Amino acid sequence: MYKNLSNLKAVQNSWQGKVRDIYDLGDSLLIVTSDRISAFDVVFPTPIPDKGKILTGISVHFFKATKDMVPNHFISDLVSDLPAEFAPYAEYLQGRCMLVRKTRVIPFECIVRGYITGSAWSEYKKNGTVGGMLLPDDMKESQRFPKPLFTPSTKADSGHDENISYREMLHRMDEWLAVKIRDYSLILYEYAHERLWGENIILADTKLEFGTIGNEVLLIDEVLTPDSSRFWDRDSYQIGETPLSFDKQYLRDYLDRLGWNKTPPAPELPEEVVQQTRAKYIQIYQTITKDLTCKW
Repeated sequence: MYKNLSNLKAVQNSWQGKVRDIYDLGDSLLIVTSDRISAFDVVFPTPIPDKGKILTGISVHFFKATKDMVPNHFISDLVSDLPAEFAPYAEYLQGRCMLVRKTRVIPFECIVRGYITGSAWSEYKKNGTVGGMLLPDDMKESQRFPKPLFTPSTKADSGHDENISYREMLHRMDEWLAVKIRDYSLILYEYAHERLWGENIILADTKLEFGTIGNEVLLIDEVLTPDSSRFWDRDSYQIGETPLSFDKQYLRDYLDRLGWNKTPPAPELPEEVVQQTRAKYIQIYQTITKDLTCKW
């Protein structure tokens, strides 16, 4: 099905990302989220069934919920709104596609961290900093910051992204635009953190992307998914420990135990890891969207 879809003659320009396949429709794009999964910037040969539908469903939920706070590129997730050429692929596209406005992508990833974990914890242990910002010398793993930190990274077409300081970001782009995407990112994080806290989920950190149409700045790509965010179980949260997660961290932990060198080719994933990863994605989807009727 994927191969046939990618060869649609009606689509003049299309390209494949790690997880998403994108089709240029002129003033708009069709984003199709596959079941591929990546970790440490490497795509794995083993798909996670229904993952594309889960990520799309969460993104659509938050695009709709936050559109009055931060403008975004979302148009529709209905297959019936697509050009007629896509009709033969409706069964595959249903639930995993978004029609969006085409923007000029800002080549930075906007990361907001509410807690010290992951690469932030590694940087802190080495330098006493996070995103180049000096922090108190008594912080513990998973501890909450007094206020969320904005720690951007470069957006690499291939290979690894580069974490940079906000000051460095200001040197590399228009200051007005840098301030705008920083402020939008913090607004979205604080909204989602409060929203999920009431569901016993902690949003530890998240990664956002933005684009422009003229002078308009828009949230794009995906938003607050298990691929772009770190979700923790609030009931198991303790400072000094890594909490139970509902995201890709389970897969990363498995790969660390496996001893894989984090370079291609990626290993096949065992069925148990596939099913456990899928279950965590479904759980966070149902918690966020309240959709308990999905037949996945």
